[in-house]
Amino acid sequence: MLAARKAVTVWLFLAFERILTAQTPLLSHTPPSSYPVENDLGQWDLHKAPAVNATGHLVFDTANSLLQHWANTRYRIGHTIVPGTVPVGTLLYHGASGPHIPTALDWVAVEPDHSIAFCKGSIETGCWHLTLAVTQPMKVLYFDGSSAANLLEGTMDTQDLVAWSKMKPEWVWNEKQRIKDLCKWGQKYGLDGFVRMEVNFEIMICDFTSHMEVVSFLNIESTRIGGGPPTDLPEDPTTVHYIFELVHSTSWRANYPGETRIILDFSGLVSFYDTALVPSLVPRRVGLERWDHRVGGISSEDVEHVRDRLDQVLTRSPVTTSGIDWKTVLRVVVDRYASRLDFMQHLLNMTLDDRSIFDHAQQIQRRLRTVLLPYTVFSALPPNTSVTANTTNVWAAPVFRECAISHTASIVTRGTTLMPSERLLLQAVRETTHEICRIATKMWASGMIIGVDPFYPPEQRPEADHIHALMGEWKEDLTRLISWLDWSAWVTCRPACDFEEMCYLPTWPYGFFPTPGEPHQVPRNSASLWPDPNKGEWKRPQPKCIRRREPYNF
Repeated sequence: MLAARKAVTVWLFLAFERILTAQTPLLSHTPPSSYPVENDLGQWDLHKAPAVNATGHLVFDTANSLLQHWANTRYRIGHTIVPGTVPVGTLLYHGASGPHIPTALDWVAVEPDHSIAFCKGSIETGCWHLTLAVTQPMKVLYFDGSSAANLLEGTMDTQDLVAWSKMKPEWVWNEKQRIKDLCKWGQKYGLDGFVRMEVNFEIMICDFTSHMEVVSFLNIESTRIGGGPPTDLPEDPTTVHYIFELVHSTSWRANYPGETRIILDFSGLVSFYDTALVPSLVPRRVGLERWDHRVGGISSEDVEHVRDRLDQVLTRSPVTTSGIDWKTVLRVVVDRYASRLDFMQHLLNMTLDDRSIFDHAQQIQRRLRTVLLPYTVFSALPPNTSVTANTTNVWAAPVFRECAISHTASIVTRGTTLMPSERLLLQAVRETTHEICRIATKMWASGMIIGVDPFYPPEQRPEADHIHALMGEWKEDLTRLISWLDWSAWVTCRPACDFEEMCYLPTWPYGFFPTPGEPHQVPRNSASLWPDPNKGEWKRPQPKCIRRREPYNF
């Protein structure tokens, strides 16, 4: 079978060469010299894992997760700052403390369910709720993570660096000073506000008299959400219902495409995972899990680097960008691989006996072949005689290469036209697809060598022990890849929640409530009402099903 295919390969090569000499292509192909590394097959080592301190996959995942509530609740400590725009016609909402419309600095929500929580008033008098419409595009700056969660554990670090050039944990609750100083800093850039996230997305507005008009200002019924100690779940079923619906509204923006009423400019993205921009944080992350990554510890020099980069981003001309839709570039990679890798891991976690192991391995090999099909060049075959080639799988390098560069090769040609942020995103996509394709090709090539590929059935079925060993290697490789990628698309309730439930991640501040009937979490200390965010589900939020009807539980 393999010998016949090799003969066909030679014939096709000669025929293709003749066709090329007789035709003029519509577009000239980029010469191989433009990609010296990509065309050096020696660089495509299937056994070379990423560097321990590599951050391309972290830049990739944070950029792909921007304005998505689920991912930014899971990893509360933000590492990204991005400019954006709130389009004309967007409705924004403000819960007032009285019958007076703000005229200067204040907050708005993108959902009325959120703003109503800040609508203060008694049952007898009701409260005042303001609806606004954007009349001119609003220039904003977005801080990712749970950047409106007033916690000492790093959620507000990036804002502190922008506002004050250093962290000020003693001002964690000093929101009036924070909005005042952020707006003062952003005035020279024409910034109209700052986007943050807690239980939902909000915008810190620098001037209520600009870029917005009043749609309505109504005296409505008070929900009384805002009253009482912050860690006590109200006893009134109606109030509890309003709180749940506020949490429920976050699920609308949980995953891609996220909050679409704010349009981000990815070409201006500034990341604290950018090791060239912020080298001082590299040693700070050594040996730490991602949950423990902090912006705290950044050097004063790197703070200035970040502020200088923001200055460049916010003062440049819009025509200098490449026009590449980076949000889609990132998402296409996730769409292509997320569900397939997830399902293969499911298959590899099954317990199998010797009788079914061969058919099961062939199922997985078919899926690997599907993942690599657009890149499986016809000449990529294991040699029959070379022990070294079969051990290292160098024959599969062309498949690895074509897979890894497929999403970025055309972007690489733009080179000098890319902004620094775009070059960072390009490198993030390249590093991420490189590792995905390395593992997928390594697994596929191993299946070819062992003899479980349905396209090339062996003369004799491999022994069950060999297949079990292969499956063990596959499982180890895939588990390591999925852990390294760490996409929030894989973090969900399993089994899926019932119709009367929703999948939920512990969310500040409402997730601090205990389940009714269960004891309160132990406070951090005698002077604090708050549970310790460094412990349990607050340190590493895990999805769980909660009820969508009374009695509610968080």
